[in-house]
Amino acid sequence: MIDLIRRLPKAELHLHIEGSLEPELMFRLAKKNNIEIPYKNIEDVRNAYNFTNLQTFLDIYYAGANVLITKDDFYDLTWEYILKCVEDNVIHTEIFFDPQTHTARGISFATVITGIKEALADAKEKYGITSCIIMCFLRHLSQDEAFETLEQSLMFKEDIIGVGLDSAELGNPPSKFEQVFKKAKELGFKLVAHAGEEADFTYIYEALDLLGIDRIDHGVQSINSPELMQRLKDEQVPLTVCPNSNIELKVFEAYTDHNIKELLDYGLNVSVNSDDPAYFKGYMNQNFINLYENLPLSEDDVITLVKNSFRSSFIDEDLKKEYLARVDRAV
Repeated sequence: MIDLIRRLPKAELHLHIEGSLEPELMFRLAKKNNIEIPYKNIEDVRNAYNFTNLQTFLDIYYAGANVLITKDDFYDLTWEYILKCVEDNVIHTEIFFDPQTHTARGISFATVITGIKEALADAKEKYGITSCIIMCFLRHLSQDEAFETLEQSLMFKEDIIGVGLDSAELGNPPSKFEQVFKKAKELGFKLVAHAGEEADFTYIYEALDLLGIDRIDHGVQSINSPELMQRLKDEQVPLTVCPNSNIELKVFEAYTDHNIKELLDYGLNVSVNSDDPAYFKGYMNQNFINLYENLPLSEDDVITLVKNSFRSSFIDEDLKKEYLARVDRAV
């Protein structure tokens, strides 16, 4: 099974590029940019990566992002993630970035996206990896601030396929951002949103009915509503599930408690993703391996999860068919 996991070509649909900042790069950039960080060494950083919930992670996540200053920093960050894609046989990736995390520090929108997109262009040229960029609004900030970010993005619209919603979920429901998502849809952006991770399943309903999203990020709390489960099955709404993340942030206490197998068996369109892999102890293959080692996943389950990620991606139908054929050949 582990050989199959490694051999299969994969797509990743839920990856925060800032969450791929490994401690080694954090230290290197801190030194280069003369940024003080609250850690003496790499071991200190790794020891800090023990979280009790989403907020304890976000506190460290935003602190780490402070070392990202120049276009080259964002290029290096993205390139290091691409090398992990090569290692794990990820051939298509749809990357989230959080512009507000950086513009609030005086880093221009252009600096951030130019570094990311140049690395992704090089990934296509050197390794054949295809990609999309999704811009996320920080939900702990206001809708007015999200509108400002949407306005800033328009100069780079050809580089950004969609908009998303992330950060602290509890107390920041999707309904808070209904108008900015409506505007983004009018502008032609694809729509995704984090919902049903820590907050209850009502946030998933809001994301579907008020934001009109194309994909739910996380969505594991849907298990608590039979009506919602049936709807997600009938409509085949993609759920980008992140197993390691759910364990590290205590959404589930143990891997054996994770509900991805139940969601899959019910017929939901779930996929496996790494979320913030530098912080959550593993990239794509490790998420699959952890699932296999802790849940009764069959080879067919793994293949279905992999195929779901391609089917749920924002690439065109011809490329989807090509990638699905590559999965079949690998099998």
